[in-house]
Amino acid sequence: MRLGRRVERTAGRLTRAVARVDWLRRAILHPIIARPGYWLATGCGFVWGGALGLGRIRRHRIRHPEALWVARKLPRWAFGRGGTTIGAVYLTHDALAPEVLEHEAVHRAQWRKYGLALIPLYIAAGQDGTKNRFEIEAGLERGGYVRRRPQRDPN
Repeated sequence: MRLGRRVERTAGRLTRAVARVDWLRRAILHPIIARPGYWLATGCGFVWGGALGLGRIRRHRIRHPEALWVARKLPRWAFGRGGTTIGAVYLTHDALAPEVLEHEAVHRAQWRKYGLALIPLYIAAGQDGTKNRFEIEAGLERGGYVRRRPQRDPN
């Protein structure tokens, strides 16, 4: 079995076990626990993005209520796909289209809600972005997972 699949299955078992214990699930997802995890993840994102992006970090305000810090010009091996959000920091080389930033702002809100629990939850949701509930919530089209279908002319 591939290592990625094994990690995905282990994360799935872990999240299902925690979900069955109602008080534990509520405690882990409570803002008093989740918010410090979000802050820690954001700090890690700033360190990673600041070091590898040579300090090229700017705050972007977009239509989404959450502002997003963007660390750009990172080497392509430093993040997944076109970019990755860690806490409030979006790590990318040059994927800066407004719709992508809106997609990543939803991931920031997910980090804020779930804290570090987002890591096993995201892994358990699966590696296929088109089926991953966190990517679906953020918008598959905006994130570049699927292409927009052209509108048909009703006539």
